[in-house]
Amino acid sequence: MQGRKLVLIVVIAAVVAATGLTALEHKNNANALWNIVSQQCIPNQQQNNDATPCRLVDLHNGYVVMKDREGPLQFLLLPVKKITGIESPQLLNPFTPNFFAEAWRARHYMEERRGSPVADSAVALSINSQRGRTQNQLHIHISCLRPDIRRQLDSLNASLNASWQSVQLGKHLYQLRTVTRDELKKTSPFIRVANELPGAREEMGKYGIAVAAMPDGRRVLMVIKRNLLMLNRGSAEELQDHSCAILQPSS
Repeated sequence: MQGRKLVLIVVIAAVVAATGLTALEHKNNANALWNIVSQQCIPNQQQNNDATPCRLVDLHNGYVVMKDREGPLQFLLLPVKKITGIESPQLLNPFTPNFFAEAWRARHYMEERRGSPVADSAVALSINSQRGRTQNQLHIHISCLRPDIRRQLDSLNASLNASWQSVQLGKHLYQLRTVTRDELKKTSPFIRVANELPGAREEMGKYGIAVAAMPDGRRVLMVIKRNLLMLNRGSAEELQDHSCAILQPSS
């Protein structure tokens, strides 16, 4: 028993140390995205009607879209106001823009950059937990879904519904439920998670959320909760593949 306790303590210490190192590495540039949005994209749009270096600045709906440095087709959607991340109370205000719905609409920038169609089945959105991210401005990753996750979701199509279910996706346990396209537009996934998963409202910062399309046109919400003992930092981005292998013929 004592040996098991010692091993557990060592594992916890290693995870905490790794998390601390990651945070330290990005401490000096955790506001890099916000600086680009607030000091470059928005002023350039207001003064010159030019969103550069962002791809889009939508002041009316409260967000920008910009190309991420990683991956050929990955874009980010960020609020024009300072919202640090998933833990921010503003996201549970029904008057806050539905950033996930806007991000899904913005998937066409992937096609634009590729120069050819990108099927909805290849697309995924994600946001990471408070400790699973490197930037302190809310940003939704618009990118490709991992091919293995795509195959798994296809196999689950008949069994997934409007009730939350525990499903192992890759290495970690997720809570999954489906919504219609209209439901995704009507209710922000942030609000849905806070209202529907027990205890989530009080600790939203521990969660990551991903969204993908199902074969029948529904959308699936995939929610992960941070669990350091399982080496899980709550990074739903792990379900994405920024190299977009899913768009290759072999996939």
